[in-house]
Amino acid sequence: MPHHGVTVPGRDHPRSGRKQGSNRSWGAPSLGLLLMALALTLPDSLALWTPAGAHPLPAQGQPARFSRIVPHLRNTFGWWNLTCPACKGLFTAIDFGLQKEPNVARVGSLAIKLCKLLKIAPPTVCQSAVELFQDDMVEVWRHSVLSPSEACGLLLGSTCGHWDIFSPWNISLPAVPKPSPQPPNPPAPGAPVSRVLFLTDLHWDRDYLEGTDPDCEDPLCCRQGSGLPPPSRLGAGYWGEYSKCDLPLRTLESLLRGLGPAGPFDMVYWTGDIPAHNVWHQSRQDQLQALTTVTALVKKYLGPVPVYPAVGNHESTPVNGFPPPFIEGNHSSRWLYEAMAKAWDSWLPAEALRTLRIGGFYALSPHPGLRLISLNMNFCSRENFWLLINSTDPAGQLQWLVGELQAAEDRGDKVHIIGHIPPGHCLKSWSWNYYRIVARYENTLAGQFFGHTHVDEFEVFYDEETLSRPLSVAFLAPSATTYISLNPGYRVYQIDGNYPGSSRVVLDHETYILNLTQANEPGATPHWHLLYRARETYGLPNALPAAWHDLVYRMRGDTRLFQTFWFLYHKGHPPSEPCGTPCRLATLCAQLSARSDSPALCRHLVPDASLSDVQSLWPRPLFC
Repeated sequence: MPHHGVTVPGRDHPRSGRKQGSNRSWGAPSLGLLLMALALTLPDSLALWTPAGAHPLPAQGQPARFSRIVPHLRNTFGWWNLTCPACKGLFTAIDFGLQKEPNVARVGSLAIKLCKLLKIAPPTVCQSAVELFQDDMVEVWRHSVLSPSEACGLLLGSTCGHWDIFSPWNISLPAVPKPSPQPPNPPAPGAPVSRVLFLTDLHWDRDYLEGTDPDCEDPLCCRQGSGLPPPSRLGAGYWGEYSKCDLPLRTLESLLRGLGPAGPFDMVYWTGDIPAHNVWHQSRQDQLQALTTVTALVKKYLGPVPVYPAVGNHESTPVNGFPPPFIEGNHSSRWLYEAMAKAWDSWLPAEALRTLRIGGFYALSPHPGLRLISLNMNFCSRENFWLLINSTDPAGQLQWLVGELQAAEDRGDKVHIIGHIPPGHCLKSWSWNYYRIVARYENTLAGQFFGHTHVDEFEVFYDEETLSRPLSVAFLAPSATTYISLNPGYRVYQIDGNYPGSSRVVLDHETYILNLTQANEPGATPHWHLLYRARETYGLPNALPAAWHDLVYRMRGDTRLFQTFWFLYHKGHPPSEPCGTPCRLATLCAQLSARSDSPALCRHLVPDASLSDVQSLWPRPLFC
């Protein structure tokens, strides 16, 4: 029976002032291009610093998304004269200037002045951000094929130019016929069950400081430099805070130390985002310190349990900056991949380390009959500005994935895929190609596991012919970090275990949290506890794709069941405002949307709606 009431002690959180309707920080290409249109350097992950609420907002395809953002930016910054001729003039001047001006620092100086003048971020953030991003952004612009017409078509819409830098492309599938779909058989009673610990989005802030202002003007607070809060507000808690704050190391250590009741574990999937969200002031040395410090902590508490990591979008600096392997020299990602290979060499075999060093992805066999594939999802990311040079199957990763899946099918193995950014949040061509691959290898692919959104959700995949038969599901686990205004948490998957003929599918999953209200009470100690079990809470017959599809449509008509989902979606700390009908439909649409920019996936949620009505529901993550 469905368990609609999930009770978590301390549900009232007096520290939280988060509201559902807060603004969000826009993704990387939008404001970055606008400032490159004036000075080339400011990344738009630093725009509109009002923190986002933990709920999905409408967003559409890349050109439509940007054209909707521009009027908002005009209103915010007073750019009333960003006309089509002015835009093309600016980009023509930029192209000419880059041919004549070798001094990146002079371009950066102009960007800093503009950032301060337009009050896009606090002055110190403007200074640090531009200095951090300017070299890479200018390098990308020099190599990009983006013309003034394309740039202005991106920013102002099709009436001002044609934006096709992310034009469609396709990978090749083998000529081997697809086997008939074979849904997995349920395991026999008493069959072995594996418990897999899933960690994602740890976001360690080495400068976290108890008592500081959790609502400072910077993009990340609760840290040295945030200042003290006014007398009317409490400062940051000892273990974390319900605000735009990340975690101190002691909270991550508490998580790992307190894993005992949730174990024992057969293995660990760890899908990245180790550093904090102070993306305007990070050096390579900072990122490597985060990598080695947290890796050492994981090894300390998990001991001999094998850990299989994936690369998050925050591992690099500048954030989201992951050049494909053809970019060499100091701009390449070699510094990061080499450090990862060194830190993780006790977990990964030689062949996995080889491809990790090349492109940040790998495959291995943790058990006989199971192949694990760790993808570098930054090569699908809308925010990876290096893809402005060439976004066609970066690093050949998807074609490599096809080869791995075909070999697994030939052997009769099952496959798990782990990654950071979920496929429904990727650039359209990458996402659609991945969707096609999943459909082709549905009998082989037993599980998909991602993070990145910081909330608790999933994405259902359907057959491409009718978009009606559920054939796979990607699980999106909640973050360890509190960013923004969440409880810390982690996930445990119960998976069909290690025996001949195992389906390797997810049988159930459990989510554990630390209730910050209780943990931050004077004299209290942190207590990580079970928040819910999926099948028990939602009344699922199993954890196969059809069960998650059915859950979405049950929640469409059962508001009480949806409110349970909404509560758990936020790890027991939802926004103060309720999620009404538009919010509910957008959230449910997200669970059906494993393929980006594909509103047809949500058409049955609102049977009488037009395509444009369904498209307006298109949701995307906020935290990242």
